[in-house]
Amino acid sequence: MPLFKAYDLRGQVPTDLNEEIAYRIGRAYCEIYQPSTVAVGFDIREESPSISDALMKGLVDGGATVHNLGMGGTEEVYFATFNGQLDGGIMVTASHNPKGHNGMKLVREQSKPISGDTGLKDIEKLVYGKDYFDTEGESGSIEMHTDKTTYIQHLLGYIDQSQLKPLKIVANPGNGGAGIVCKLLEKHLPFEFVYLNDAPDGSFPNGVPNPLLKDNQEATAALVRETGADLGIAWDGDFDRCFFFDASGQFVGGEYVVALLARATLMREPGASIVHDPRVVYAVREAIEAGGGVPVKSRTGHAF
Repeated sequence: MPLFKAYDLRGQVPTDLNEEIAYRIGRAYCEIYQPSTVAVGFDIREESPSISDALMKGLVDGGATVHNLGMGGTEEVYFATFNGQLDGGIMVTASHNPKGHNGMKLVREQSKPISGDTGLKDIEKLVYGKDYFDTEGESGSIEMHTDKTTYIQHLLGYIDQSQLKPLKIVANPGNGGAGIVCKLLEKHLPFEFVYLNDAPDGSFPNGVPNPLLKDNQEATAALVRETGADLGIAWDGDFDRCFFFDASGQFVGGEYVVALLARATLMREPGASIVHDPRVVYAVREAIEAGGGVPVKSRTGHAF
């Protein structure tokens, strides 16, 4: 299978993605975008640290200063890129793909996504078409930026904490990385969290963290019912997606969550355009139009 997809990189380790390929991606990224600074993070998969190290070596040999975020989530890389006014960011992750897979999500300055239409194909050509040996110019360096304080404050900035009511919430990170951030947020929120599979574990002892799989949903639903929680939340491995369960343990389809968020957004931004993907559209478009907004359909995928 090809490693380079329409808007990210995903493949099997080590046949599709390995340390050599990761190094070449770092070098190619530098050759095309000429970045001075790049944020790099990685998810909880067992191969992610070594792939991340090789990627960072390629970036450094290409002349970039790397902000090493360590283990975390995709949104943390995006945040570090735009908040630190960096020239780019790369997250090593295979998201919800099966064990033994890995990949990358790449952005430019201001966290502008890189897709096949905006440079990913050019990186692919260099990765497979050019030999990289010694550094061609001045090497960069690696700086550690693992403190999450600024990111947590950024997340809290989306809400009015004075308006929050006490809730009991089942939180299921699926042994991905969301538990770390959730526990940092917990001290600022009037919520009681009941955790399930919260320890990061790249061996996936409870199955791949993909809450869309029906086999993975019942554990969260059952704990919501058992504890009398107000809702349940389950995340994928790199926690750039979450899924909700209501107080009865019923899984809430993503289209209804998007519709709810659209309504809330339009209360603050009257008449705004709301971008949605094409998979399930009727509830979303109805909610946007009822709220006085303009629905805009987009291709599926973060880069689009």
